[in-house]
Amino acid sequence: MGELKLDAVGAEVKKLIAPYLEKLLAIHKENIISINLYGSATGRDFSLKTSDINLLVIFKELTFEDLRKSLNLVSRGIKKKISAPLLLTLEHIKTSQDVFPIEFLEMKENYLCLYGEDLLKQMDIKRDYIRLFAEEQIKGKLIRLRQAYLEIGLRKKGIEALMKESMYSLIPVFRNLLRLKDIAPPIDKESILTKVSKEFDLEEGVLIAILKDKRDDESIAGCDIEVYFKKYLNQIQRLAVIVDKL
Repeated sequence: MGELKLDAVGAEVKKLIAPYLEKLLAIHKENIISINLYGSATGRDFSLKTSDINLLVIFKELTFEDLRKSLNLVSRGIKKKISAPLLLTLEHIKTSQDVFPIEFLEMKENYLCLYGEDLLKQMDIKRDYIRLFAEEQIKGKLIRLRQAYLEIGLRKKGIEALMKESMYSLIPVFRNLLRLKDIAPPIDKESILTKVSKEFDLEEGVLIAILKDKRDDESIAGCDIEVYFKKYLNQIQRLAVIVDKL
């Protein structure tokens, strides 16, 4: 299958993963088709203090025994900021792009193939898969927001936490709404919210205020929390209608 390809990997990450990957290959031998590094560890944004190292390993077959044989190595790796690797089979990759389009697309846009066949490069994520994912996420979030409000609406802090959690979980969806408009999504969260607000005619100030409350613990624009929840709910309701027509 060839040798490890680590020339493009940063020195800090390379020092950590080289022995790890060698042991992984020794354990699984010819069963591994491809090993890929993805996420912040592929570039300059990596921080040894705050970033994890993420690996995608693609197998010919993946059994319980394969998982069991990996336990000790994975446990040692976690102590060195190497997250438990994402282990998939080739068949899973081929048949799951419609179910997990965003996950695969996010990997494809920021990865290095370190060993074997470059399967992510060959992957073609269909536009319809992305739109359906975005629609499901936004409409599901809208349902959950309404339901959760009924459960916790008498508690102000609960409403605030609900908004922050909801919006943060939607940021990957916002990134992909921009892709549906053939716009390369920005990296930082505030720029994503600014861009998606402009492109989909949303009230930018609402989303940015929630972001700053989550990130910097700022008060949400000094407003009554219910007033802001109503504004936020209106933005998600608007998006739910728009995404259906994309």
